[in-house]
Amino acid sequence: MPVISAPGTWTSPVSAAAAAAAGRGAQWLAAVGDALWWAEARPAESGRVALVRALPGGGTEDVLPAPWNVRNRVHEYGGRPWLAAGSVVVFTHWTDQRVYALAEGEVSPLTPEPATPQGVRYGDLRPGLDGEVWAVRERSTGPRRTDIARELVAIRLDGGGQRVLVEGHRFFTAPQLSPDGAHAAWLAWDHPAMPWDGTELFVAPVAGDGTFGAARVLAGGPEVAVCQLEWESPDQLLVLADPDGWWNLHRVGLDGATAHLAPVRQELGGPLWKLGWSWFTPLGGGGQFAVLAAGGLAVLDEHAGSVTPVDTKLTVWSSSGLVAVPGGVAGIAAGPQRESAVVQVDPATGKTVELTPQPDELAAMAAYLPEVQERVFTAADGSEIPAYVFPPANPEFAAPEGELPPWLVHVHGGPTGASAGALNLDISYFTSRGIGVVAVNYGGSTGYGRAFRERLREQWGVVDVQDCVTVAEALVAEGLADPARLAVRGGSAGGFTSAASITMTRTYAAATVHCPILDLTGWTAEGGETHDFESQYLVGLIGRYPETAPRYRERSPITHAGELARPVLFLQGAEDEICPPEQADRFVARLAGRGIPHAYLRFEGEQHGLRKAESIIAALEGELSFYGQVFGFVPPGVPVLELAR
Repeated sequence: MPVISAPGTWTSPVSAAAAAAAGRGAQWLAAVGDALWWAEARPAESGRVALVRALPGGGTEDVLPAPWNVRNRVHEYGGRPWLAAGSVVVFTHWTDQRVYALAEGEVSPLTPEPATPQGVRYGDLRPGLDGEVWAVRERSTGPRRTDIARELVAIRLDGGGQRVLVEGHRFFTAPQLSPDGAHAAWLAWDHPAMPWDGTELFVAPVAGDGTFGAARVLAGGPEVAVCQLEWESPDQLLVLADPDGWWNLHRVGLDGATAHLAPVRQELGGPLWKLGWSWFTPLGGGGQFAVLAAGGLAVLDEHAGSVTPVDTKLTVWSSSGLVAVPGGVAGIAAGPQRESAVVQVDPATGKTVELTPQPDELAAMAAYLPEVQERVFTAADGSEIPAYVFPPANPEFAAPEGELPPWLVHVHGGPTGASAGALNLDISYFTSRGIGVVAVNYGGSTGYGRAFRERLREQWGVVDVQDCVTVAEALVAEGLADPARLAVRGGSAGGFTSAASITMTRTYAAATVHCPILDLTGWTAEGGETHDFESQYLVGLIGRYPETAPRYRERSPITHAGELARPVLFLQGAEDEICPPEQADRFVARLAGRGIPHAYLRFEGEQHGLRKAESIIAALEGELSFYGQVFGFVPPGVPVLELAR
């Protein structure tokens, strides 16, 4: 019989340490000869990203020893950080942002040490002409975060320097060389557009000396976003673009001819937050392609004009590596009961082989994992609000009769992003202790077409806040959630929505705000409190500045700090260049002496999001202690978070 105990006091094998270990995730998967290689985040090694390869007999081995950290800061979110060029492995190193080569067991730099630390950064490494790697180069040109210049460059593999291939736009993806070496293609866009608003596909001839000729636009535009390109033949490209409002696969010829391979009202692409992300790969000819669709892996057949799901238990696939391999496709995928893993799948049968094993302790946690429910709620204007509901789950405990559990409304970042229904031990940490979680894909989220994204156009701080409130109140109306014990939590853009919700609505009793935007005026190019990539993001989300300056002030949570009447927990990376700690510092200072319970955990050595195991553990345990003090329960085995007033 289950023990009767108040939600929040339940014990669980889903520990904060287990959630931190789950951050050991694969990324940037690629084939090197007959083997699969990938980068691997390691929270236990202070967040270092290692480069590993699969061994023929099973298991993996490191390609690079510590302290090499295969990561870069291009756009601050980073881009493709490694490439095998023949027998040479080329990679970017986090500490100094330089490009290095591993050849015959020796590592040597290919780019010079910048005049200022991390002042020149490289990302989206691609094969170039013989003896070269092509990349996006990003240079700091002044004291402001937005003093940035970018070019496409060729880097010599013999350490003989680099040359500029293309300049003249604010943002680029690295050029890709056609199979015959005669042309190069890349994407570019400029402020104030974000890459999901509109990008242009450029192509240029490549001369014998490696210089590019005159470039011309083949696809895309101000209202069409191309998010991935691949050469199919010397005179044809495959691109994911959304001219009809959905990211679908198209063929584009050098002569300008285009073909829509399978028109479907599904998103087969996504927002290009990191340079080098991919959502499709050809399956050995015959007009079939592996694509990432709603619900996971699918096969697009251009002759049938169809997109058919592949029957696996893996519902969420990473966009940082989809690779055609003999007998199928390899990728990085997770499911409702499966942590993210490197897998190979036969698209015809769905047979799946995991190349990275599930953690041993996951089997012991199985009964404590929530049964995720995919739901659709209805907004006041009739719009649909997709959400994933994660109910409390613990076979050893039950709540006292008549006691409803607390619920957390989880707000994803972006805001041009989305929550998914895959296993997330950060969420299971709470649900296995009796606290429900609902992850809301509010208006503006990706995965539902351009029109759904456009619901947030100039409405950030309104539509997102109200959609989350609608879902929270629906759970209360259904008798699932305690109306007096609702909290909102989120990071980055989700931190903004959480802070806006706790300051400007009365739905929630508490909020956890992680690496947030709190002062919209500061988070502009003029305000200088964010990086270049997103410095004009708010033109679309709020309006042009300074023309709509009153709107910026009114929707900023910091404007309403004096009205805050509910407890709040702030989590912040001290080295965050995307949402710098100055804004959280100012907000917290305004709470001093006002009697509002609050805490501020500032993590040294962390950037945008937490990567170190000790930081992740401290944040989760601090958050649980915070809810316990607000909602009236004492979580066992968790240090008490000190709240200021």
